[in-house]
Amino acid sequence: MGEDIEQRSTARVRFPGISPRAYEHPVDRGALAVLRAVPGIGPVLQAVAGAFTERGERLVYLASSIRVGPKQYPRLDRLRLETAATLDVDPVPELFVRRDPVPNAVTLGIDKPFIVLTTGLVDLLDQDGLRFAIGHEMGHVLSGHALYRTILQRLMQVQYGLGWMPVGYWAIRAVIAALGEWYRKTELTCDRAGLLCVQDPAAGLRAHVAMAGGMDLSEVDTAEFLNQAREYDRVEDVRDSVLKLIRTWPLTHPLAVVRAAELQRWAASGEYRAILTGEYPRREDDRPTSTFTEDIKAAARSYKESAAQSEDPLMKVFNELGGVVAGAADKVRSKFGGNQAEQSS
Repeated sequence: MGEDIEQRSTARVRFPGISPRAYEHPVDRGALAVLRAVPGIGPVLQAVAGAFTERGERLVYLASSIRVGPKQYPRLDRLRLETAATLDVDPVPELFVRRDPVPNAVTLGIDKPFIVLTTGLVDLLDQDGLRFAIGHEMGHVLSGHALYRTILQRLMQVQYGLGWMPVGYWAIRAVIAALGEWYRKTELTCDRAGLLCVQDPAAGLRAHVAMAGGMDLSEVDTAEFLNQAREYDRVEDVRDSVLKLIRTWPLTHPLAVVRAAELQRWAASGEYRAILTGEYPRREDDRPTSTFTEDIKAAARSYKESAAQSEDPLMKVFNELGGVVAGAADKVRSKFGGNQAEQSS
């Protein structure tokens, strides 16, 4: 078995110099572009970041978790090095395993991001599932999500201390809500990064099935599982649409069947196949000063395509949401100037 795994590992394609723009979901890029364009957001985020020490956060995990390496969880260490090499992530982030029965993974840190897996996730997933999960987290590192994810976590800690001050509390809640909505979109992005690392859509699907409740995968029909996503989208009563919004708003991740269906659509796309053949944008060609409008337009197209394909009645009402988002973002951009938006990033 070990030899088979090693042979499959060496057969996987690597992507030297790949830009995160190659796999980033358009609504992720669009939401982040709008977030960065909000006047004053840069100083606010920097102030929150400066109020905590990153070294302290890492030390907590160093003292309470298992740091993965050649002598500790060597199998995970090989996957850590492999997925970093696949996406050309350098330096390779540290990986910790934390005792927690709830399957989860998170990437934290501002200057030196690090990855944390729970024991529940390690126990749940097979070899390719773990490759997919660690590759997912490497996507967060490469895309720079760890900065905003860390700040979101810190803001959630801060809000409890402001409960006695209504104005401060609601201001913090507004920022948390904006960051939370953006972060849910990053999960769609990083599922794609995970797929680029495992290079097997079935493995990604198995990981989503396991996260949704699959214990014995021989008893779960993946086609029927994906059909659940279509049924979820096919509600006929607008009251169900509102309930979906209410239920998903406080979540940190998109729902499992929705994520699975989204990733399988991308796996079947020409975009994914082109990356595997070496046709992808390189980091050396990225030009941050010219991407704002492109990101907003791409997000608008994605919103419109999702609305057009959806059978959800509320999504049909919001069929012009893409245009609204693009128009609003352009107004923010033109009013406050492009330089300020770039400085805040």
